[in-house]
Amino acid sequence: MPRSVQAVYLKPLKRKAQHGYPSCDLQLRSYSVRNVEFYADFALRAAYYLHLPVLGPIPLPRVTERWTVPRSNFVNKTSQENFERITLRRLIQVLDGHPETVEIWLAFLRRHAYYGVGMKANIWEHESLGVGKTMDVSLENLKENLEPKWAHFGRRKNPATSERVYDMMNEDSLRHNSDAPLSG
Repeated sequence: MPRSVQAVYLKPLKRKAQHGYPSCDLQLRSYSVRNVEFYADFALRAAYYLHLPVLGPIPLPRVTERWTVPRSNFVNKTSQENFERITLRRLIQVLDGHPETVEIWLAFLRRHAYYGVGMKANIWEHESLGVGKTMDVSLENLKENLEPKWAHFGRRKNPATSERVYDMMNEDSLRHNSDAPLSG
């Protein structure tokens, strides 16, 4: 049997984390154990080949939802039916991953999504010290660029159109009772 086929029957390989800083938490949810376990295995194998160190799949507590519904209407209230839905969850945590590699991994998983399995990802990005100062400078540049656009906020047309409307309103033919010009 070829090694690539043998690897399917073995546990997925994992890489060791160097520092242990979390960069992404991926939560998989499904109503079927088989689907969530299969997709967790697929996600771990994809992370290995993208050189991402991962922990998991860590089983999270089940979410159990129950409903009671009357079987028929009106008189037969005592005849009721119970329904239950159990959501199974698994957590895969990526440690020390580069943000671009994590985005590529998540895009790959989204593209090859498995039916009946939902995903929710929390991504953390780390910045260098002093990032607040660069954000303040970029905020000032952003304010300067947005000021002309905010002046015409809520108007559907460009500034020339609003000036034309203002001039038309000040014409003698439109001013019936008022002698004062409109304020701009």
